[in-house]
Amino acid sequence: MTQAVPRLPRSVESDPRAELLRRWLAENAQPLRPGGALRIATTPLSDALASALQRARSSGRVVRGLETAEQVLAVEEHGQRLADRRGDGVRGARVSRLLLLTSDGADRFHRQVEALLRRHTARVLAIRVDADADTLGALLFGAGRRARLVLLEHKEAVAEALLALVGDGATSGPDPMA
Repeated sequence: MTQAVPRLPRSVESDPRAELLRRWLAENAQPLRPGGALRIATTPLSDALASALQRARSSGRVVRGLETAEQVLAVEEHGQRLADRRGDGVRGARVSRLLLLTSDGADRFHRQVEALLRRHTARVLAIRVDADADTLGALLFGAGRRARLVLLEHKEAVAEALLALVGDGATSGPDPMA
């Protein structure tokens, strides 16, 4: 099963690199887990992405761990349903959250991530970072802290991280030397 690239945040859609990012997401998609149908892009942990993640963390826009991410997304989903019932407008589906997961998770973990993505498919995009939980955890939370999954929960942080994946647009993805 190949997923179409969802509608990206408005600030990304209006950026000249948007088409490059869409193409990069599609070309770098791999199965989330062996035998799974869901595909997500995989990226190295480039300097640009690491900087974007650190800025998001210092702004309080990073949620650590699958269970916490599930809770945050469920609360947001409930709030959106309430807002939809009160309002008369229809909100368009657009990515506003980004899940970043490491490359060292077990199959059970990946099945849980897959279920989460299926539930929130219109507004959550996932990217696998070619790093382990120790590396991502140390980057965002300090030495000795593990993070197998983080959720960026603000559209500005999401946009910055997504655009970091394609750099300045001169290449088709992250700097392979980073």
